[in-house]
Amino acid sequence: MEPLGPGEPAQVGRYRLLAAVGEGGMGRVLLGVAPDGRLAAVKQVHRGFASDPGFRERFRREVEVSRLVSGAYTAAVMDADAHAPTPWLASVFVAGPSLQEAVDTTGPLPPAAVRHLAAGLASALIGIHRAGLVHRDLKPGNVLLADDGPRVIDFGIARAAEGGTDLTHTGVILGSPAFISPEQAEGRPLTPASDVFSLGALLVLAATGHSAFAGASAPQSLYNVVHTHPDLRFLSPELRALAEPCLAKDPARRPTPAQLLELLGPLPPVQRPWPPAVHALIARHQADVTAVVTKPPKPRRRGRRALLAAAAAVVVAAGTITAVTVLNGDDGATAAPASSSAPPPVTTSTSAPNPDPLGPDKLRGVDLCKLLPSVPGTGKLAPKIGVHYFECVYETPQGQWLELTIGGPVTASGTPSGELDGLPLAINDKAGGCTASVPVVDRPDTTIGVEASSAAEPFAKPCDSAKAGLTETLKRLRANPPAAPAVLAPVDPCGLVGTATVQRIAGPVTKVEPRGLHECQWQVGGQVAVSLERGTPPVQSKDSYYDSTGTVDLGGVTAYYTRKRSNPASGFCDLTWQHRPLEANFSENVVVTYRTSASKLTDDEICRGTQDIAKAVRPGLPKP
Repeated sequence: MEPLGPGEPAQVGRYRLLAAVGEGGMGRVLLGVAPDGRLAAVKQVHRGFASDPGFRERFRREVEVSRLVSGAYTAAVMDADAHAPTPWLASVFVAGPSLQEAVDTTGPLPPAAVRHLAAGLASALIGIHRAGLVHRDLKPGNVLLADDGPRVIDFGIARAAEGGTDLTHTGVILGSPAFISPEQAEGRPLTPASDVFSLGALLVLAATGHSAFAGASAPQSLYNVVHTHPDLRFLSPELRALAEPCLAKDPARRPTPAQLLELLGPLPPVQRPWPPAVHALIARHQADVTAVVTKPPKPRRRGRRALLAAAAAVVVAAGTITAVTVLNGDDGATAAPASSSAPPPVTTSTSAPNPDPLGPDKLRGVDLCKLLPSVPGTGKLAPKIGVHYFECVYETPQGQWLELTIGGPVTASGTPSGELDGLPLAINDKAGGCTASVPVVDRPDTTIGVEASSAAEPFAKPCDSAKAGLTETLKRLRANPPAAPAVLAPVDPCGLVGTATVQRIAGPVTKVEPRGLHECQWQVGGQVAVSLERGTPPVQSKDSYYDSTGTVDLGGVTAYYTRKRSNPASGFCDLTWQHRPLEANFSENVVVTYRTSASKLTDDEICRGTQDIAKAVRPGLPKP
């Protein structure tokens, strides 16, 4: 909670204001008290919207419709005034963390908790859609976790900012890029099915701790949403059965919220649906609110840096506002906290170069979208989607898909099914398709896989097609595979910066391990990661999930940073820069991330450390 500033009104309408809670794309959120004593989240819109007469009318209409939404899993609208000098909206205050904060702080939710989350979100959407609304911005920050279940906030209000379209006047898509639907990313008309896609993306985040579509930049995330198929192999079968149909690219193929509830079936009644760590986090939020209500904070002095740690994690809808902070350009390394004891021994998963054609060093430089011109029994293949180094999606003459993945960042799973070409074969037969995979030589946690799925005419025997595609892949990899035109693809990221350098900047290194073929991680009581990727040219992110975004100069190269403070002891900063442009508006990019946990480093110190690591990486890169 942040004290109200000098000169700020102590009351809005009938609501007495106690403290500032947070800020988002449409305005500020304040903790207020209604005349009947109930706590309220009072949202005041930004002046830019307030000066637009068209916005006021849209805001009034959307508020009137939002009043019709009711149910146990939404934060109901209590009051509003679209004609006030600064339009405002009051809704029921939920003293609990957002889904994003809960996952960042306590880790992914267990399957039983994800099922309760899914049931609550589906129930909330039924009420929202019944009122004739489409949420349009169902993201982790707009789902709050209360003791008895989730609460969806800010439903329908984003529409007021759009002026009748899905794009602002500057062309920025409203919503969080990694959680919007393909049709919203493309600016097409939205139906309730758009919210179901977002629900599926939220379930993946809750179960894994990671977004299914997030890229290094907003354009990359949008491309992923529209074109790529998320790797859901790491979900349990029952959760995948819930999330996968929600993430269908075609809105007509997604289930309705009511159908999702049928798929879930009856859940056992529980008073505390979340893990103990999440309930402890909720209790801390409630204690913070109690402290403010019983003793409101003193007004702060003008000019003091705003602290946006929201005790109730209430976020204003359609968060595309960006807080830009200019980082310190000092070239000196950020010193890690000193330790009087010797650093622990470093364990590493890296090894000497492997000459095997199915080993990581040979596989990195293969052009996946030229590897499979055809597969026996399937016919000629046409590469359709090849964003990343590690995957390419082919289309058959019948409109079916074969997705080839080599050394992606996610470990494949499946049932052991004998051997293929002398390697242990795993088959993952699931609804809508089948994946056949074998491990990379000397990398049992990294795979070569082919997934057969249906975009139009289904495969008669998808597992046979996946196995045939994998057989042909291994044959061509052992022969003379085509080399990727990218200069970064063959590079081993673990060799770009020495352990001693990482240790000097970030503290004692306990482990060095590759993640897939194009990322390396150094465990430092947090984590340092270097990723090499093919994607869209980086730009400054507009995602309101981050605390701040901006640019820094890396010796003549512009890098784009994002940073986020998950809690007082944890945060991260990443830097992305273009190494060289490629065809069709793609580029080869380098991403450096420094993530801390239980650290006393400030946000600026974390980002300066990220810059120092990036400067150490650059000399080892090949010439563009």
